[in-house]
Amino acid sequence: MAQDIRDLLKQDLQEQNKKMPENHEARFLDKLNKALPEKQKPRFNWLQIAASIALFVGLSFGTYTYFNSPVIPKDNSKNTVVNTKTLGDVSPDLKKVEDYYLANINLELSKVKLTPENKEMFDGYIQRLEDLKKEYSKLSVELTQIGPNEQTVNALIDNLKFRLNLLHRLKEQLKTLSTLESKNQEVI
Repeated sequence: MAQDIRDLLKQDLQEQNKKMPENHEARFLDKLNKALPEKQKPRFNWLQIAASIALFVGLSFGTYTYFNSPVIPKDNSKNTVVNTKTLGDVSPDLKKVEDYYLANINLELSKVKLTPENKEMFDGYIQRLEDLKKEYSKLSVELTQIGPNEQTVNALIDNLKFRLNLLHRLKEQLKTLSTLESKNQEVI
């Protein structure tokens, strides 16, 4: 069983020197290609097509919104926006007063319960509140243009007071109306 290592190395060298038959590699590649044909990838798969469509739609929408946006007139003489001052711009104490009244006005408005019976009365009061709000805006413009003076500041505060009193009056009238309606229902 013991073999000489020199004999094994000689035998190995002889085997390495043997040449492969001609066209062995070509025949092997042919057999390999027949057994496992190479699949060709499609040029465009469905993800690429979907991405192209999404890109096209996005660019179309962007172009449409860009070209159909409203044109802002360059003539500033007709459309002037005035940054108006408020009571808060005059002094911090007046800002507290303004915030107090505006918060109470909004609170009172949120407490009002609108029903079909009181809708007409409510709409009348809301119209008066809108008129007072427009007057407040005019006074704010005056405050901005002329500057703070006692008359304008007092007029702004009085406007806020009047709006709050108007809402209190509305609540009282609505309360009276609801008690009258409940009495009428008891009588019937």
